[in-house]
Amino acid sequence: MARHAHAHARAGDHGARAERPLVAELAVRDFRTIRELTLTPGAVCALVGDAQAGKSNLLAALRGVLDPAGAALDAGDVRRGGDGLLVRARLAGGAWAQVAGRPPALERELPRSVPPVLFLAAGDRATTVVGPPGDVAPAPPVARFHTHVRDALRRRDGVSPAVPALCLLSALEAACHEHMTGVVVLVEEPELYLRPQAQRWCSRLLRRLGAAGNQVIYATHSPAFLNVARMDELVFVERSGDVGTQALRPPALTPDDDFRVLSEFDAERAELFLARVALLVEGETEKLALPFVFAALGQDADREGISIVECGGKANLVLFARVCRAAGVPFVVLHDRDARAGRQPSAGNRALNERLAALAGPGRAIELAPDFESVSRLPRGGHKPERAWRRFATLPADRMPGELVAAARLTLELARPRGGRRLSGP
Repeated sequence: MARHAHAHARAGDHGARAERPLVAELAVRDFRTIRELTLTPGAVCALVGDAQAGKSNLLAALRGVLDPAGAALDAGDVRRGGDGLLVRARLAGGAWAQVAGRPPALERELPRSVPPVLFLAAGDRATTVVGPPGDVAPAPPVARFHTHVRDALRRRDGVSPAVPALCLLSALEAACHEHMTGVVVLVEEPELYLRPQAQRWCSRLLRRLGAAGNQVIYATHSPAFLNVARMDELVFVERSGDVGTQALRPPALTPDDDFRVLSEFDAERAELFLARVALLVEGETEKLALPFVFAALGQDADREGISIVECGGKANLVLFARVCRAAGVPFVVLHDRDARAGRQPSAGNRALNERLAALAGPGRAIELAPDFESVSRLPRGGHKPERAWRRFATLPADRMPGELVAAARLTLELARPRGGRRLSGP
C-alpha cells in the first residue's frame, strides 16, 4: 500500500483564514500508474515531482470521478495488471462520489450536489487554454470562465504561445473579481509560457481562488508556485516500479518558523524542493565556487538535479536543513568550523556545529577548518565572491580543495536514484 499523503487546508494569502476543501479525501486504486493511494488535499494543493511520476494522473482521477461528462474513462485508464479501477472522492458534506469497474462497464455513484470542475490542461495552454467544448454544457461558473478566456483570446493578437497563457491570467483575474466560488480547479503546469513575474502573479491568483471557497490543485515544476511557509500544502509525488505512484506530504512548519521561512525563501531557494539533492552552503561565495569543483570531477550539478543553495549565513543553515528534512529532500551541509583543526570553537559555534551535524546525519555535514577562505587559500579582503569566482575559474582540477571535493562527491552519490523520498519532522 502506498504511503498516505495528508495536505490540510491553509489557503489564501498569509494570514487568511483556512477554507474547508470541497474534496476532503481522494482514494484511488488501479488507475493508470496508481496502485493504491489516498490524498487529503487542502483548499490549495501543489503536486510536486519528476515528469512521469503521476501528478497528472492524480488530477485525471479526481476529474474522472467528479466530471464524467467532461472526462470519459476508457480501458487505458485501468492500471496494467489491475482488475478494475476505483476512484472515490469524499466531499465537504461527507457524501462520497465513486466510479468503479473496468470501462466501459463502470458503476458510478454521484451525490446530488457535486462541485463543478474547471480543468486547465497543459496541452491546451498554447492554443485554446480551456480545450474544445463538450457535448454537455459546463456549470455556470465554469462556462463564465470559458467565456472570459475566449474574450481575452479575441482581444489579443499574436502567434506566440505566451498569448494564450496571458489570456489565462486575464480569466483568473476576472474569476477573482467576480468572486467565483464552489469550483474544483485542476491545473497542469500553471507556469507554462509565463515569465517569472507573471508566474508569481498567477500563483497569487490561484491562492485567492482557494481562499474564496474554491479548491485549487495544480501540478508544477516551478518554485514560484511552491509556498514554502505552508509546507502542508505541498504533496510530493513519486513513482517506483513495484508500488506505482505515491503521494507524500511533509509536516507543517511550526508557527515560529513561518515568518522566517517566508522571508528567507525566494523562488531560487525554493528550487530545493525540486532537487534530487540540496547542497546547503553559507553564502554566495561558496555557491559561485562549487560549480567549478563539480566540473573538476567531470560532473555538472544541474545535470544531476543538484541545487547548491546559499542560505544567507551559517545560522540560517539550521532552518534550511530542517526544511529539507521535513520535505524529505536529501541534503549535505558545507559550513565553516570557525576554529582551526585541533582547537575548540567558541561555545556558540560548537553548539551550532553539533546541531548541523545532528540534522544532516552521519557524514553529511562537512566542516571547513577554520573557514572557506583558509581551505581555498583565498586572500582576506573585500569582494570575496568575485575573488573566489576568479580563483576557482582558473584553478586546475588537481588543486581543488579536498574538503570541497569531498562535499561534491558526497552530493553526487546521494543524487543517484536509490528509492523514494523520506519525510521526517523538522
